Amino acid sequence: MGYHVQATDGKIGSVDEATYEVGESYIIVDTGPWIFGKKVMLPAQVVTRIDPQERDVHVARTKAEIKDAPEFDEGGYKEIEYRTRLGDYYGRHSG
Repeated sequence: MGYHVQATDGKIGSVDEATYEVGESYIIVDTGPWIFGKKVMLPAQVVTRIDPQERDVHVARTKAEIKDAPEFDEGGYKEIEYRTRLGDYYGRHSG
């Protein structure tokens, strides 16, 4: 938590929460002013590198791809339907 999250084209925010559940890991990113203080949820599969020295998490997506993802659902982000939609979205945008 607290690590900066770097998209392929720049910083998007910092890690607000993370889980390490097998097959369901994700990070929740507080975007701060970038998307008007909204949060986004990123599946662990998009994380390409973690740099503990710089406290950075690098993800294989652009700012636009992350901004256009399904809106973070504060109440239902642990529901399978939401996670499936999110996984489908990021699966379509894989490099």
